[in-house]
Amino acid sequence: MDALAGLLDGPRARGAFLIRSVFDPPWAVRIQDGAPLTLMSMQRGTAWVLPERGEPVRLRPGDVAIRRGPEPYTVVDDPATRPRAVIHPGERSTSPGGDELCEVMDLGVRTWGERADGAAVLLSGTYQFEGEVSRRLLRALPDLLVLPGEAWHSPLVGLLAEEMTRDEPGQEVVLDRLLDLLLIAVLRAWFSRPSAAPAWFRAHGDPVVGRALRLLHEDPARSWTVAELAAGTGVSRAALARRFTDLVGEPPMAYLTGWRLALAADLLREPDATIGSVARRVGYGSPFALSAAFKRVRGLSPAEYRLQGPAGSGC
Repeated sequence: MDALAGLLDGPRARGAFLIRSVFDPPWAVRIQDGAPLTLMSMQRGTAWVLPERGEPVRLRPGDVAIRRGPEPYTVVDDPATRPRAVIHPGERSTSPGGDELCEVMDLGVRTWGERADGAAVLLSGTYQFEGEVSRRLLRALPDLLVLPGEAWHSPLVGLLAEEMTRDEPGQEVVLDRLLDLLLIAVLRAWFSRPSAAPAWFRAHGDPVVGRALRLLHEDPARSWTVAELAAGTGVSRAALARRFTDLVGEPPMAYLTGWRLALAADLLREPDATIGSVARRVGYGSPFALSAAFKRVRGLSPAEYRLQGPAGSGC
């Protein structure tokens, strides 16, 4: 497993919130649901994404945007348009004054808006719990990224749009997996652009550091030392430590700790996993050792992390 594969192996939507929003100008929706990650694509018309900080970003048909939460943002037809609807946690929608809009704007299966054939159609898929997307992936992303439609080619947006309007047995699972695939495809295309690639991705192309990263990702449970890692890459300990830190931004063992805890966070979400089994799989000698490291880095114990996550019922 290479570093990018390891990073992208994390997304696991579980009952993701997917909606097809249909509007006529002027329209504006403020998103303050606190979700860790949202994927958006214009199917028809254009829109602007207005973050709380930073410049507005335009979305054209075929573009895909990924918004990293939990900060609020607004999607509008024109930056001057005032919000007419607000999306809250738990998939609730209201007017800015607090009037419920879920039933008023319901247009059918996973479709919401003013009229079915409106001028603008926005597809949205939201990962609602942080555990569905690894923290390491979230840290690697900017607050808002846009992959232009001409920069990649994939049938996944069209397939997701088609499946969103169906209501068949098992449809929720189909949509979850399609959202995962689309997110992975978009991120892979985005990371491959030289101007967007983070340091660890560029480091993967280095003959020494890239080899070290592959070793760590292929066997994170091994009791690695810098000396063993250096032997595996054919350089001295000092040379590896210096080169790794320069290219990746942190020392090899610090990177390994972050990777192990990211894996642990994903594994802890599995229903049959125990803290002991997770500890063994990611290279900690005991549940206590994993718990101590997990709490030191994340601020809560593995048991507390498993129970974390907002609950809500939407429209």
